Amino acid sequence: MISHSGFVSITLFPPPSKVFASLWEMIISKTIFLDLRDSLWRLILGLFLGSAFGVIIGLFTGRNKIFENIFLPIIQIFRPLPPVAIIPLVIIWFGIDDGAKIFSIAFAVFFPVWLNTHIGVGRIAQEFLWSAKLLTASSIKIFHKIVFPSAIPFIIAGIRTGIAVAFVMVFVSELSGASGGLGYRISISSLTYRIDEMIAALIVLGALGALTDQLFVFATNKIFPWIKFSIK
Repeated sequence: MISHSGFVSITLFPPPSKVFASLWEMIISKTIFLDLRDSLWRLILGLFLGSAFGVIIGLFTGRNKIFENIFLPIIQIFRPLPPVAIIPLVIIWFGIDDGAKIFSIAFAVFFPVWLNTHIGVGRIAQEFLWSAKLLTASSIKIFHKIVFPSAIPFIIAGIRTGIAVAFVMVFVSELSGASGGLGYRISISSLTYRIDEMIAALIVLGALGALTDQLFVFATNKIFPWIKFSIK
């Protein structure tokens, strides 16, 4: 209604019909699927690497004072940095190929996953650990049976936060020198004044983020039924 009222430019504020026509055009031409493939590849690999390093280092820093004293000062220096602030430096180091984008995503994902894992390990009741030691349980068995299972809810919460951060970073990283991806599509659409195409790509990006979060929660509740994360 606003677009057709004449009070605003139809180019700047395209009607929903034009937005969905652009979306359909991208579906027919398979452009949107190619962009989804590029974005998902970067997101999944960056999320995996950032989560893996976050969990591993978080388990060590939460459990071992020596590791905590080594890694904590370094992490605390970089943790307050906005992840997007490192992108210019990453481009200088790695260029504008996928490696730079994946590194940026992994860097951003690492911190919420590490922090949640570190806190989760640190909150394990000492009584459980003392009881296990009294029963002559080995360090490996204590880690396998007590430490890691107790930290799982915190790790899952960190990864869920990391997914949201990863979507932000995949979008921002694709604005700089990408040859494909949803962020690239949005950037190109803005340069060519295809606002309808830009909004369509934003809708796809938002829908993909919401769907990924819900699938993650669904999978978590199936694999770890005692955690019971909410989809809302």
